Amino acid sequence: MALYDRLADLPLRVGRETRTRHERDTSSGFTRTTTVFELHGDGHVGRGEDVTYDTEDHDALAETDSLVPTGEFTFDEFSTALDDVDLFPTGEPEQPSAHHYRRWGVESAALDLALRQADTDFASALGRERDPLNFVVSTRLGDPPTTDRVEAILDRHPDLGLKLDPTSDWDDELVAALADTGAVRLLDLKGHYVGTTVDQPPDPALYERVIEGFPDAVIEDPALTDGTRPVVESARDRLSWDAPITGVESVRDLPFPPRWLNVKPSRFGTVESVLETIEYALERDVRLYGGGQFELGVGRDHIQTLASTFYPDAPNDVAPGGYNLPDLPADPPGSPLAPSDDAAGLDF
Repeated sequence: MALYDRLADLPLRVGRETRTRHERDTSSGFTRTTTVFELHGDGHVGRGEDVTYDTEDHDALAETDSLVPTGEFTFDEFSTALDDVDLFPTGEPEQPSAHHYRRWGVESAALDLALRQADTDFASALGRERDPLNFVVSTRLGDPPTTDRVEAILDRHPDLGLKLDPTSDWDDELVAALADTGAVRLLDLKGHYVGTTVDQPPDPALYERVIEGFPDAVIEDPALTDGTRPVVESARDRLSWDAPITGVESVRDLPFPPRWLNVKPSRFGTVESVLETIEYALERDVRLYGGGQFELGVGRDHIQTLASTFYPDAPNDVAPGGYNLPDLPADPPGSPLAPSDDAAGLDF
């Protein structure tokens, strides 16, 4: 049975919708805003987080009435009903990707509620288990870049792995210092971002510097241009993709069959699309790892649950939220994280 089919017929009763807004400064120098959807039914509450990046879209959401269909459904019927719901009734979001982000926020809340109403949890419903979860810590190095944040993280837990975002002002000395830590597992070149605060234009010199300087690291989201293609293809077996991945078709459309993929469920929009893509990848021996988007509420728990269920030993970019704070906590959790003994819904 396909993974999604194990969830599709879960009974779901939705009585009403509420929302909670979250806001917090981050270590990447911006203020993060998210909205948690709360679906109520039969004495249970299911929660899901809308990780839309633009605060203006959350402001507009706060002024809208309930968006979510109410009544009795199967989970699949509820998902189908959402196809006809305008989740941005006051106007188009700042970024098109927000359509998927909000859809995932609502669908994950509905799935969380359906699982709770069935007195079960995500992994159990799929016939799987949640295993101890390996994670890496994602951080940026500042402007100008230094190793200060890296040193602070490794001072807390010397065995932690890191996910870093190289930029064109990384020089040979910085690369060597970072490589000497032995901690760098993932390097995100952000070659598919346009019009954001983290854009990194294709830079053949940077690509060569980090691909050669970190020979064992996974290289995420390179931009393929005439200048970068030769060095990128030299690392083909450790290339990964994140921003372009929104479903099975997006995987098929990659320039060559992938060996790695970053699974961020909010990019997919629907539960069905996430599970279909995971299944497609696992059948082809594509290595998967989880990714986060500065979740402030239950969304962080949900991505940890997904990773713990399907790829617990991978370099998952799903670290506890304290690692995203401007001031690193004195004693944040180390890796691996142990799942709870009494999970319900999408709990980790």
